[in-house]
Amino acid sequence: MQTDFLETFLDLIDSRSFHRTADRLGLTQSTVSARVRALETALGARLFTRSRAGTDLTTEGLRFEPHARALRHAWTEATRAVSPSGTSAVTLRIGIQSDLAAGQIGDWVSAFRRALPEFAFYIEPDYSIQMCKDLDRGALDFAVLYSPQALPDLHVVSLGEVRYRLISTHAATRADLAPERYVRGAYSPAFDQAHRQALPGMSEAVLASGQNGAVAGLLAALGGSGYVLDDTATAMLAAGFHDVADAPPIRQPVYAVMHQRHRTQPLHRQLTRIVTRRFGAR
Repeated sequence: MQTDFLETFLDLIDSRSFHRTADRLGLTQSTVSARVRALETALGARLFTRSRAGTDLTTEGLRFEPHARALRHAWTEATRAVSPSGTSAVTLRIGIQSDLAAGQIGDWVSAFRRALPEFAFYIEPDYSIQMCKDLDRGALDFAVLYSPQALPDLHVVSLGEVRYRLISTHAATRADLAPERYVRGAYSPAFDQAHRQALPGMSEAVLASGQNGAVAGLLAALGGSGYVLDDTATAMLAAGFHDVADAPPIRQPVYAVMHQRHRTQPLHRQLTRIVTRRFGAR
């Protein structure tokens, strides 16, 4: 199967530019054009129109798009199904938001293995955008993440939320905060919006990170102030940090995400029940 043709077709839908797709896929523009022509020849239909405004799908291209996504997903799952999985019949690939992995991964995977002893598990801590892409392609079976992406083939279930707290080595109140001694956590778009409302003056902080562990490490090494997960804050308070008294906690929603074709399957329903139950027990 010419899966490269499907990847090129789907990327071109997103980029709307043969040049940008060539750059993104590490190809020459002539190779992108050749792949599109070959796909159009195989289908017997023109898939794109090109104009000064960009590259757009034809009616036939619009009709083919959901089939292309389904074909790519099915092929990725098929190649995984025949890959070695040790003594287990199947390996489940599960993505977990990086910030959740340290505190949750042990309990969740233990629950997965008790409920599904016949499966092997591959656990991938990652960021939401990449996990959604991997779910869409079929490279992941299930993910727990912060920011579901607006991809048409993904099914999203709300699980609950985690809480970030503002701690500091020196600031007793928000009025004591200074950008040069602040480490801004950039954990998700939802978190960023809430953070701007809570601390509008800290957007110019000279240090920022998208990982809770990195923010905590910077604070421990350099001192200063920053939002960290509740469990991390508790440990750091014991090490000499203190809460910023008038700073509100920021609550981050958490979701389970899977491909639409799996949303009614017993396996994925069981995975969802496990993480919902474990999450609710926090």
